[in-house]
Amino acid sequence: MKTSKLYYILLSCLIVAINSTNAQNQIGIFDRNGDIGECRLQGFSEYSEENQTYKISGSGTNMWFGKDDFQYLWTTIQGDFILRAEVRFIGEGVDPHRKAGWIVKNSLDTNSQHVNASTHGDGLTTLQYRKETGGDTDEVISGDTYPDVIQLERSGNKFIMSTAKFGEEFTIVELPKLELDNSVYIGLYVCSHNPDVLESAEFRNVRIIRPVDPNYTPYRDYLASNLEILDIGSGNREIIYKSAHSIQAPNWTPDGKRLIYNSKGHLYNYELSTNFISPLNTGFAVNNNNDHVLTFDGTLLGISNHNQDDGGTSALYYMPAQGDSLPTMVTKPGVGASYLHGWSPDNKKMVFTGNRNNAYDIYTIDLDSGKEQQLTNKNTLDDGPEYSPDGEYIFFNSTRTGKMKLWRMKANGEDKTQLTFDEYNDWFPHISPDKKWIAFISFPKDIDPSDHPFYKHCLLRIMPYEGGKPKVIAYIYGGQGSINVPSWSPDSTKIAFVTNTN
Repeated sequence: MKTSKLYYILLSCLIVAINSTNAQNQIGIFDRNGDIGECRLQGFSEYSEENQTYKISGSGTNMWFGKDDFQYLWTTIQGDFILRAEVRFIGEGVDPHRKAGWIVKNSLDTNSQHVNASTHGDGLTTLQYRKETGGDTDEVISGDTYPDVIQLERSGNKFIMSTAKFGEEFTIVELPKLELDNSVYIGLYVCSHNPDVLESAEFRNVRIIRPVDPNYTPYRDYLASNLEILDIGSGNREIIYKSAHSIQAPNWTPDGKRLIYNSKGHLYNYELSTNFISPLNTGFAVNNNNDHVLTFDGTLLGISNHNQDDGGTSALYYMPAQGDSLPTMVTKPGVGASYLHGWSPDNKKMVFTGNRNNAYDIYTIDLDSGKEQQLTNKNTLDDGPEYSPDGEYIFFNSTRTGKMKLWRMKANGEDKTQLTFDEYNDWFPHISPDKKWIAFISFPKDIDPSDHPFYKHCLLRIMPYEGGKPKVIAYIYGGQGSINVPSWSPDSTKIAFVTNTN
């Protein structure tokens, strides 16, 4: 029997209507909101598209014993996840036990099994849970108080709560075993702990992250990417582009108009005023790694492309920043792998990490003569070199004292000075254009110091240009490709970077 054309038209209209209704009901990245339990005052949830923040107001008697009352902003998920948000209560509040945070539930019932990561009005920070439907709630109390960053992670049946005052390290507590369904509700909540009162909280930098499979193969299996911009002063982050591909290493052009990033060996322009994306023509160089760097004046673009005529070895090239002519090779074939990280302010030299004589050290190369100068000579890894804007210093990272740490030396390689000293592994120092700050990425304390892997819990940190104690400016899931290249905005107020999720 032949299906009529009218049938397909009606079916298409129905699908469009359903999708439109679903989109209208969504609140940011969440599916729905509603009051759980018996809330005397109706709560609500709002989303601001402009600054990607959420406001939740909720009442409710409590979240304890065998049932819970609260306003819930939720979606659904399967398997492992990482939930992260920054939260602040709005107003002084009525009850010191008002609560806000993340909650994971088997169902939308008031007595459902659940786990929640909560901050209270009096500063108490707890990982609460109900093992059985209708059973009493229990808790693990954190040593942290008054946190404004709350992260809740699931790994199988283990749940991990990480909290911090923004700018500081996480305090971590764990629930080793809690058997929740594989498919659960996840979301943000507010409970006033007083049925006659609505309490409100604001949540920003809200992220739902699907981590990588523990058995993934690096450089073959990739997660999707978020291209983000961070305002250094406020700490607010904006996702400007989401890609199912792996995108890496955004540069900010000196005119402030676009970002340049790498994806699958190609370079792309991202126009910030229009969100338009276009290929950057690099000619034959289509196997670029994530080490592309603009000159300080923005006229030239340096790249590290894998030269197929030299066994795929990474070599240095440069070209006009607009990509309107073929790249010019700088390093000679056969000398070893070369990975670009910076330019001298006069555009006459590149500084890079070179594999020479089976060791990775820092070199400069003169564009006109092709002459290389070795600046470091250690049996440990030196990497990530970048000139200061005045050309006086080169900043880099090195494992010469054990952990990967930040260092500074004069442009001729003399007077090497260590800058960071804690237990993190610090990579890729980037100097702000106003020469006030050093931004860098800190990998976890327990990884191989000579490795900068994909898909880890990392910190973006800054420290004063002259040295000093670092402070956290972003808590991210990423690593390799997140901030490999200079990515400060020209006015030194923002940084572009990449985070990842499955």
